[in-house]
Amino acid sequence: MNSQLSPAEAAQALLQRRAARRSLTDFALLNGFQPAAHHRLLIEKLEGVANGSIPLLAVFMPPGSAKSTYTSILFATWVMQQRRNILAASHTTELAEKWGRRVRNLVAEHSRTLGIDLSADSQAAHRWSLADGTEYYAAGVGTGIAGFRGFYGVIDDPVRSRQDADSELIRDRTWDWYINDFRPRLVPGARQILVQTRWHESDLAGRALQHGDWDVLSLPALAEESDPLGRSPGEPLWADDAYGYGAQLLALKQDTPARTWSALYQQRPAPEEGDYFKRDWLKTATSLPPLTEMRVYGASDYAVTMDVGDYTVHIVIVRDPDGRMYILDLWRGQTDSAAWIESWCDLVLKWKPLVWAEETGQIKASVGPFLERRAQERKAYCAREAFPSRHDKAIRAQSIRGRMAMMGLYVVDNPPWFAELRSELLHFPAGKHDDQVDALGLIGQLLDMAVYGVRPKPAEKPKFTDYKPRQIRDSGNMMTL
Repeated sequence: MNSQLSPAEAAQALLQRRAARRSLTDFALLNGFQPAAHHRLLIEKLEGVANGSIPLLAVFMPPGSAKSTYTSILFATWVMQQRRNILAASHTTELAEKWGRRVRNLVAEHSRTLGIDLSADSQAAHRWSLADGTEYYAAGVGTGIAGFRGFYGVIDDPVRSRQDADSELIRDRTWDWYINDFRPRLVPGARQILVQTRWHESDLAGRALQHGDWDVLSLPALAEESDPLGRSPGEPLWADDAYGYGAQLLALKQDTPARTWSALYQQRPAPEEGDYFKRDWLKTATSLPPLTEMRVYGASDYAVTMDVGDYTVHIVIVRDPDGRMYILDLWRGQTDSAAWIESWCDLVLKWKPLVWAEETGQIKASVGPFLERRAQERKAYCAREAFPSRHDKAIRAQSIRGRMAMMGLYVVDNPPWFAELRSELLHFPAGKHDDQVDALGLIGQLLDMAVYGVRPKPAEKPKFTDYKPRQIRDSGNMMTL
């Protein structure tokens, strides 16, 4: 095959090289990658690091979202054209060397495009250099970094496992290493990138964000309000191409423990032990007692205005004959009143609660008549009990808190809404949202007026009401039956 390029082809190759040198997106395309929406946003941030507008960048995304591919491999290769040393670290030296090997190989492959050359003696994966002396150094978290100074400091995936994340000793050692080994190895004016999934409130990211003005790119698996990508709440990440990552996330949510989902996937690690509500009060069950023995109750915390940060929450609970509470269903959304009224009717028709709790105030005056009319149209009949609003949310939740402390609050089979509920409860009263806590607080007030479920009475033995005694002769004697 003729390896000579035509003038037109040579011109096109030159333009492609120039574009790849200027743009990280074009460099990714040159390497066969098709950046999805969240990759393009990450690239924008990484280019900000390269041009100096973002000196500290923290990137939090779920596992498998290719954050390491774009940061530790493509960006690290592309930015070597600036001829500035890179210090790269990961939870183990082996993983850090894996990134280093791939970057070294890409530098060799694209040396002409980037205008750089590997040093002839650069064979090691963990430490190598360009022909002009620019160096790349890969280190494991916790290892010493002597005799090296870096301009770019990249820490990717510093937490190895849940066990490490839950170990206060290991968290402290990681922080000490960052303060005493990693950060001092950076030159004045250096730029840092921290890439990880969140594991714990006090993991490396949780502590580092308190020291410095970090630009934070946090993308949850399922979108929440004010999503950086403009996704609708509940929309999965990376659902904009045929890779299938978004569908995988939706499937994983069904059986991922609530704490894991909130931390690793939503980037919202819940505290190990709550302040107002305790972790041990939330209990799981494999099945419900028979509904015939239960009393069903509902409550709602209404948000009259949509898309202003507050959620409307409907919750349905049952109480068994021993006083244990089970959450049957929960609906939460930032929608207009027409949507949550329909959801309220759906829940009433499905579970047929005895009473539904709500707050007095604006909702009763503004949306109350519409709710009543729609409930009548759909034949969703339910007694509604209004409780006065109280400004102190902790006081409002005191009744349900006491019940949970004594009897627990049960959920069955890790429902999809449990992760958000658990996180909100454990963060209360300091969390961003408290809509679900408010709804549970209304349940507590309602239960103060309610009764336990009732077990069916044992079946009584049949009584013979038409019995008439009669006499028979037995061996000459009369007997009465």
